[in-house]
Amino acid sequence: MIVRDRPSGLRLFLTMRGSILSRIWKSLAVTTILAILVTFTNGALLHHKITLTTIPFTLIGLPLAIFLGFRNNSAYDRYWEGRKLWGEVVLRSNNFARQCLSLIDPASLEQARSADIRKRMIHRAIAFAHALRHHLRDSDSTAELQPLLEEDEWRRLAKASNKPHFLMNRMGEDLRRCMDDGRIDSCLVNAIDVSLSALVSAAASCERIRNTPIPFSYTLLLHRTAYLYCFLLPFGLVDSIGFMTPFVVGIVAYTFFGLDALGDEIEEPFGVSANDLPLEAICRAIEINLRESLGEENNLQHCAPVDYQLT
Repeated sequence: MIVRDRPSGLRLFLTMRGSILSRIWKSLAVTTILAILVTFTNGALLHHKITLTTIPFTLIGLPLAIFLGFRNNSAYDRYWEGRKLWGEVVLRSNNFARQCLSLIDPASLEQARSADIRKRMIHRAIAFAHALRHHLRDSDSTAELQPLLEEDEWRRLAKASNKPHFLMNRMGEDLRRCMDDGRIDSCLVNAIDVSLSALVSAAASCERIRNTPIPFSYTLLLHRTAYLYCFLLPFGLVDSIGFMTPFVVGIVAYTFFGLDALGDEIEEPFGVSANDLPLEAICRAIEINLRESLGEENNLQHCAPVDYQLT
C-alpha cells in the first residue's frame, strides 16, 4: 500500500508508482491509435462512412459513469471493511496479551509452567496474525510461524488446512488448562474468551470478503460496455471536433478504463498490489507490540515494521 501526501503541479501528472496507468496502458494505447486512424480517415471504415452523432454516447455515457461509480463504491466498501477487520485484529491481539499477563496468575502452582503458558499463548497470537495474512493470500507461512510455535504444535499446524482456526482451537485448550490448574479464576475466563471469539470473527469476516467477490456477470457487463463505448466514441466525435478527437477519446478512455481497473484492484483488499492493504506492516506492528509486552526487546530487530510508504 502507498501512503503519502498528494503530489502537486507537474508531479501529479508524472507520478507512476501506485497509478492505475500500468494496468490500462495497452487498452488506452489501442483506443487512442484507433481514434487517430478514425480522424485521418474522417470516420470511414473500408471506404464506408460510419455516421454517428454524439447523442447515443451522451445517453450511454451518463448511466455508464453512474454504474462504474456504484461498482467502485461497492469495491471500496469491501476494502474499508477489510481495513476495519484488521484494525479489530490489532485491538484484540493487544487486549489478549494484556489479559494473559494480568489475569493468568504467574504466582500460582507450577509458576514456571504458568509463565510458559502465558508466553506460548501470546506467541500464538502473533502467529495467528501472520497465519491469517498468509491464509488470505494463499502464501507460505513457514518462515514466520515456525519460530513462534513449539515443535510438536508446529508439526500439527503444518497439516492443518485452516491454520488460523487451528491456532484458535489451541488457544482454547490452553485457556481451559489454565482454568483447570487454578491459574485463572473461572469468572475471568470469559474476558479472554471474548477476545479470542472476536479474533475468530474477524478472521471469518476476512474470509467472507475474500471468497465472495462482486458478481462476475455485473463486472463483465461493465467491462464490455466501457470498452465498446470507448472504441466507438471516435466515430461519434470526429465530425464535430475533428483533429481533437484522439485527445478527447484518450481522456475519456483513461477515466473509464481507470475506474474499471481500480474497481478490480481494490475489490480484493488482501492482495499484494500497490493499492492493497499493508498486511505485512500490520502484522509486524502486532508482533512488535506483543513481544514488547513480554519484554523481548532483543528479538525485535528482525520484526521491524515493513515500510509501505513509497515515495
